[in-house]
Amino acid sequence: MASIRNIRLYIDCDLIISSNIELDDMKSHYLCNVMRCTQGENIKCFNSQDGEFLCEIQNINKKSTTIKVLQQIKTPSLESDIWLIFAPLKKDKTDFVIEKAVELGVSKIIPVITQHTNSEKIKVERYKQQAIEAAEQCERLSIPQISTAKSLTDLLTEWNKERVLFFMNEQRNGQDAITTFTKYANKPAAILIGPEGGFSTDEIAKISAQDFVKNISLGPRILRAETAATASLAVWQSCVGDWKKSKENL
Repeated sequence: MASIRNIRLYIDCDLIISSNIELDDMKSHYLCNVMRCTQGENIKCFNSQDGEFLCEIQNINKKSTTIKVLQQIKTPSLESDIWLIFAPLKKDKTDFVIEKAVELGVSKIIPVITQHTNSEKIKVERYKQQAIEAAEQCERLSIPQISTAKSLTDLLTEWNKERVLFFMNEQRNGQDAITTFTKYANKPAAILIGPEGGFSTDEIAKISAQDFVKNISLGPRILRAETAATASLAVWQSCVGDWKKSKENL
């Protein structure tokens, strides 16, 4: 068998055994110029509906590469239904939040514009590419949906009340995270993180007044927005998400 490179590519089309797939310019450039792959080498390709497959490079150059799907090595799996809603931060910090959200199993990411949001330049296509790259690295099969940006008012007005919204309240007067996450373990959920300057007093009142919102405290210290996002998702996964389910299956 040909050598298998430690390369995973997200493929946005059907992965069918024995089929040939022509890769786009970006993926061809990556395989040819960055990873220096050659004809006959094997790589891994995946998507959420088909799973992960071993594939062989049939021909390769910097503009056009064809792969052949050989065999399935991982079947699709049900993932946790958890959303992350966050106010965009400065560039590097937004990049960090998106990367960690993907690694922590978020199924949807919604940028929200608040009074203190630092940047209103939401680059959804760039966020999507970051999410794909993060999924390729962490061996996840799915790519979270990246929503267009919404104002806080529109977000609350349009909210599906069947989904509980956990509000990470920087005032530190919310409920215990572990207890509250566990209480709503059987409901679809979302986590709301504020901007670097925090929510305004009026925004906190507006959020807290919604009956689908549960105020959550993340402990005695004020956390940066990117820390709060990572910490809250980690706690949720540990309490009721796929971390807990993995532990139960041991």
